[in-house]
Amino acid sequence: MNKNKIENIVIVGGGTAGWMTASLLAKVLGKTVNITLIESDKIGIVGVGEATIPPIVSFNKAIGVDETEFIKATQGTIKLGIEFNNWYQDGDSYMHAFGNIGKNFPFCDFHHFWLRHQQNTNNSSGSSSGSTPSYWDYSLNYQAARYNKFSPLRSIPNTNLPGLTHAYHFDAGLYAKFLHKHAVGLGTKRIEGKIVQVQQNHDSGFIESVLLENGTAVTGDLFIDCSGLAALLTEKTLSTGYEDYSHWLPCDRAIAVPCEKVEPIEPYTRSTAHKVGWQWRIPLQHRTGNGLVYSSKHMSDEEAKELLLNNLDGKPLAEPRVISFKTGRRLKQWHKNVIAIGLSSGFFEPLESTNIHLVQTAALRLLDFFPHNGINIEEVEEFNRQSKVELEGIRDFIILHYKLNNRGDSEFWRACQRMEIPESLLNKIELFKKTGKVFCKPDDLFTEIAWQQVMIGQGNIPEDHHPLVDTLSKEQLIDLMASLTTLINRTVDKLPSHDEFLQLLK
Repeated sequence: MNKNKIENIVIVGGGTAGWMTASLLAKVLGKTVNITLIESDKIGIVGVGEATIPPIVSFNKAIGVDETEFIKATQGTIKLGIEFNNWYQDGDSYMHAFGNIGKNFPFCDFHHFWLRHQQNTNNSSGSSSGSTPSYWDYSLNYQAARYNKFSPLRSIPNTNLPGLTHAYHFDAGLYAKFLHKHAVGLGTKRIEGKIVQVQQNHDSGFIESVLLENGTAVTGDLFIDCSGLAALLTEKTLSTGYEDYSHWLPCDRAIAVPCEKVEPIEPYTRSTAHKVGWQWRIPLQHRTGNGLVYSSKHMSDEEAKELLLNNLDGKPLAEPRVISFKTGRRLKQWHKNVIAIGLSSGFFEPLESTNIHLVQTAALRLLDFFPHNGINIEEVEEFNRQSKVELEGIRDFIILHYKLNNRGDSEFWRACQRMEIPESLLNKIELFKKTGKVFCKPDDLFTEIAWQQVMIGQGNIPEDHHPLVDTLSKEQLIDLMASLTTLINRTVDKLPSHDEFLQLLK
């Protein structure tokens, strides 16, 4: 391909994707390259308040961001998991809690002990609302979230059990401004302007420069497309192509609106299913972010607005904003000398808070394959292969929530029950149902514990448990489970409230 040394990187688009990418590249590559970011104040960003997942903590550390300053600057709060209401059926609730559940045992996951314990007590439901201990009673994260508690706790005192695992909620616009200042401090150059033309090499098709509205031409060796759903370079210029996932994930609209904050500030995201989709709730320090995700084939925009506004916790602070999308991915995330990062590379509804994480992993992957001495096809193909595998794993995990529903109150949900799903997901569901086992690849975003929680929460309760559990007597198992719940409850009792933690940062 192109063997010219990479000296000038041009990032097209700011927002969360652009400034996260700029911050990481500037931090790691330093003065070995020139980094320029082009953005226009005339063009808005999609973000309206964002929920994240735990790897954001290590990303912020990697780029040199102090957690306290970050939370203060972004009106951030702590996130311990995602609560799913009415997803399996009306009135049902469970949580995808971050971190560990129970106790780690060699050769046998903890949920097998819980399964046998449930069978002993004749309770086949995984719901957290049952009279006997649910799976989530053994989750420190869940119990802390339930009682609005948080403190940076690496381990449970006087034990070898892990502590709390957290992510963040934050205002995406404020995060972009925070990272803008950070990246510029690391040497990134920002240019204000709107791109009106893209110049390509006649022979290779590589992009050579972009022309701004004021007539300025910005040249580069490597271009990073962070232009969001517009995909200015990746699709409008290079026609990379798109794999559509909408036959599995039929929602194609979102309406977002902030409302007045409600106290106490809960340390978790809430996802509540409705007749043709679901509603999110993201608590920030200064407001609450809300949105409705739905299928335009089953509900009009006006109906969706009415449903959303009727289900807010406080007074709306802005007009509802409609966002159209098509779930899927670019066929090539890296094409010629353009890498798509963020929504330009594809879109997943924010059900499991993956979009910001995908910015992070794409930027980190680019560093792994950074073409210091020129672009070669082997590295580009491996970059794209890894991206595809990552996205397909996330795709399957999100489909899981829709497929395993027992609602039946609308054609939307009945169609989700009937739909054919990827074989990779079907195999996971069937294996878990028969044996309680689920296997993930080392680089998968969602771990076995995450899959176990959603499977159980969505009613896919295994028919059997691991034989190794039977080495414990019934009495030993009862004692084990009781000791764990006692330990977790005592730990949670001693934690400060989430609000108290946030006050300490001010």
